[in-house]
Amino acid sequence: MFGIGMPELLVILVIVLIIFGAGKLPEIGAGLGKGIKNFKKATSEIDDDEKKRTDKKQIEDEPQS
Repeated sequence: MFGIGMPELLVILVIVLIIFGAGKLPEIGAGLGKGIKNFKKATSEIDDDEKKRTDKKQIEDEPQS
């Protein structure tokens, strides 16, 4: 995972605790979770739109009998 091991993660966690304090960590975690959720939703919507366009183009390209 990006070459980050347990010691590096612990150092990052300690720095975050010093900067934001323990009270703000749940808010930061919730905000980060919402951001990831919205990103996944947006990327899946783009994939769905692209699939619809491809399907529509294939239907239009089919020869009429």
